[in-house]
Amino acid sequence: MMYLGMIFFQIVVPILVLLVIGAILQKKFRFNLKALSQLITYCFMPAAVFVNLYETHVELSVLGEVGLFIVLFIGSQMILSHFMAKGLGLARTEAAVFKNSVVLINSGNYGIPVAQMIFATQPIGVAIQVMLVIFQNMTTYTYGLYNLISSTKSGMTIIKDFFKMPIIHALIIGVAMNYFDIGIPQFIKIPVEHVADGFIAVALITLGAQLSQLEMKSMFNKTVFISCFTRLIIGPSVALAIIYVLGLDGVVAQSLFIASAFPTSRNSSSLALESATAAQAVLFSTIVSCITVTIVIYFAEVLFT
Repeated sequence: MMYLGMIFFQIVVPILVLLVIGAILQKKFRFNLKALSQLITYCFMPAAVFVNLYETHVELSVLGEVGLFIVLFIGSQMILSHFMAKGLGLARTEAAVFKNSVVLINSGNYGIPVAQMIFATQPIGVAIQVMLVIFQNMTTYTYGLYNLISSTKSGMTIIKDFFKMPIIHALIIGVAMNYFDIGIPQFIKIPVEHVADGFIAVALITLGAQLSQLEMKSMFNKTVFISCFTRLIIGPSVALAIIYVLGLDGVVAQSLFIASAFPTSRNSSSLALESATAAQAVLFSTIVSCITVTIVIYFAEVLFT
């Protein structure tokens, strides 16, 4: 119990503090949230991704294990959410929102900061989380948009937009420079590392500012509760089963198990701009995840030491 409390106060509470700071600052100053999101997408996150992949050596066998896990886990969440939406008798639009709220996970401005705190001395744990962010972005721009039957973008436009994302370029450059052991001049390395170091604070403060814009009073409904339960409880349970089936262990298993417990992605709300349910699912799952993520981190440490 003492160890559980230590995890909560050393990992989860610092995240909560930054979220609250972001919410307070947003209420007072009314930041341009689109500009902040672009700053993270085009500056802070690519720098963090590049630094982590450039400085981390990942075996090809580990990449294969992570890739297989991601395919099985995301696929299982798609199937599960599809049948649950049918069982709930949701209308087509609400069913799409529900499925996205289960499948799309906040691996970016929630997952990477958590991974950086937990795996500060084990870079591979952060590198695995970066891989999950890439797969989640792919899922968002394919499955997520398909679910909502976007009429504004063609399939080719979606693919082009995906490959324009700076995080993809950072991934390719970081991996290539790591593999070929290419050095970086100090006058470039130092500012890139400064930007990467600032990612945690900026990402979580921005997330807090975004969440402060969502309505709390109407989020207590059956669809949101079931979505949250599926994302935060059933999701990690399925992930644990996949980890055991694949025979994964150590930091790899810890990182994947913890990553499966993160709340609903802000993208699920952004994709469904007119859906209150989507925004409510993001807010409610983020609040509840303070407890569930703490428990999952604890069991990850106990089960995969």
